Amino acid sequence: MVAARIGIRVRTGIRLCLPLALPLYAVLAARADWKPVEKVETYAVAGKSGPELYASIGERGPKIGKGRTIAYTSFKLTWSRKYERQGDACVLVSAVPKLVITYTLPKPSQQLPVAIARNWQTFITGVSNHEKVHGETIKDMVRKIEAATVGLTIAGDPDCRQIKTEMTRRLSELSQAQRQQSRDFDQVEMSDGGNIHQLILGLVNGG
Repeated sequence: MVAARIGIRVRTGIRLCLPLALPLYAVLAARADWKPVEKVETYAVAGKSGPELYASIGERGPKIGKGRTIAYTSFKLTWSRKYERQGDACVLVSAVPKLVITYTLPKPSQQLPVAIARNWQTFITGVSNHEKVHGETIKDMVRKIEAATVGLTIAGDPDCRQIKTEMTRRLSELSQAQRQQSRDFDQVEMSDGGNIHQLILGLVNGG
């Protein structure tokens, strides 16, 4: 099981300073059909104006690390793997992932005035789209894990021990690359003038 969380941090201010070749069987196995399960969970925020809603996010947003987030993407990844002994070698002949991605987003606890509701819809649509990009990087990571491990053969490993060590190394590299990709994306999105920055300004200032 692999789990990770990726989120958008809440800034303190709310006006201007916002915050190898494979044998045929391995190729076929690598192309096994699978689909991730994607779901949305929400947490309640209060307020009837942009500043009130954003302040409530700052108070009620999920804690990730030392701070709170506006929204975040988490995932649970498990695998059904089949190893096969071939002579003195061990081969990973198949690996089928089960991936569940959860997007956690804020949701107003009461009906909003018409104008504020429009601003909120723009804001939450943008935030949701941001989190879905993280979801796509997670799915891409799983596909890369498939490509990097299915058909993997380790000679002199009849008990299939060394192959698991090598797989752990490859998975770690791919996981770290995905996390860095997500961090880089967040840095751009949350920079001054970036997409998230603009979404927050639109919510708070009504623009």
